[in-house]
Amino acid sequence: MKKYVKEFMHRGLMFGGFGPIVVGIVYMIISKCETNFFLSGTEVLLAIVSTYLLAFLQAGATVFNQIEHWSLPKSLLCHFITLYLAYSLCYIANTWIPFEPAVLLIFSGIFVAIYFVIWFTVYFIVKNTSKKFNEKIR
Repeated sequence: MKKYVKEFMHRGLMFGGFGPIVVGIVYMIISKCETNFFLSGTEVLLAIVSTYLLAFLQAGATVFNQIEHWSLPKSLLCHFITLYLAYSLCYIANTWIPFEPAVLLIFSGIFVAIYFVIWFTVYFIVKNTSKKFNEKIR
């Protein structure tokens, strides 16, 4: 298990920096489109730190799918919970979505739908690719 924690940390540290870059690009685009766009120093710091943590957790969570002694549902659940908590807490902390039950329900529904569309797409691509490789090996 120690190797998986190390790999989680390694992946998180490698890709965590992309979060602040993305939020910087988004804020730059908004500032070009909105004439009265203003952020306080606190808002900027919160966005940088929270998106770093978001990207760190998202990259690190990919290790759950590689823990061989875990079942597919267990790894999928751990991956899903990690991403859901990271995204929802980041969005709420930055007030990108309000902390209201109706909004959180809509966010959750969209998140679940997109998560499973992406997951099934990747699953079928990997399954198809491994089938092709196995045919070439024979």
